[in-house]
Amino acid sequence: MKTRQPTEASRPAVGVQKDALRRPRGLKTRRAILRKAVNLASLEGLEGLTIGRLASALRISKSGLFAHFGSKEDLQCAVVDDARDIFVEKVIRPAFKFRGQERLRALCENWLSYGKEKVFPGGCFFSAASLEFDDRPGPVRDRIVELMKKWLGTLEQAAREAQSDGEIRKDVDVRQLAFEIQALAMGANWSSRLFRDDGAFRSASRAILERIDQATEPVRSRE
Repeated sequence: MKTRQPTEASRPAVGVQKDALRRPRGLKTRRAILRKAVNLASLEGLEGLTIGRLASALRISKSGLFAHFGSKEDLQCAVVDDARDIFVEKVIRPAFKFRGQERLRALCENWLSYGKEKVFPGGCFFSAASLEFDDRPGPVRDRIVELMKKWLGTLEQAAREAQSDGEIRKDVDVRQLAFEIQALAMGANWSSRLFRDDGAFRSASRAILERIDQATEPVRSRE
């Protein structure tokens, strides 16, 4: 009995095989580059992050980096996206095991732990990037604005769910509550970085949890 030989049509193209092997390695390389870039940007700012600066830190050629990022702006946008993925993994995803007030508290506690533990060596990446790009129009600022709005929306949604479940009073403005929580959290990062204040995140945690407690307490009648 003759064995059938694979036809040209049934054989995978050599280029496809090579691409399949190369792609995971390429993704790992890009991920490693971005992790270094995120850490650098958290310390030196996104504007200080250039193809040349990153190539020097990684000890590779500029042309090697241009294969991954065509321009400084492309690199900056990719770094913002990578920082977002880390933030989601550390702060948001674990909190989504809960609902309502428990989720709101978990989001706040996770954010403060992420800042205190210096997931990024320069502190909260988005606190720094927000200040750095608040008056610099362009794609990088647009990306930061979009992500910060989503974060505030996540806080607000958790508070609104808690309100719907009867855990937060109906008279509480949940958008204002989300704004206050974010302001306190960013204040903790500022104090931690500028004053090297080891107690900044502890103080912010106390203030944030007290604010949530105020929103859950029944309104006392005025005599």
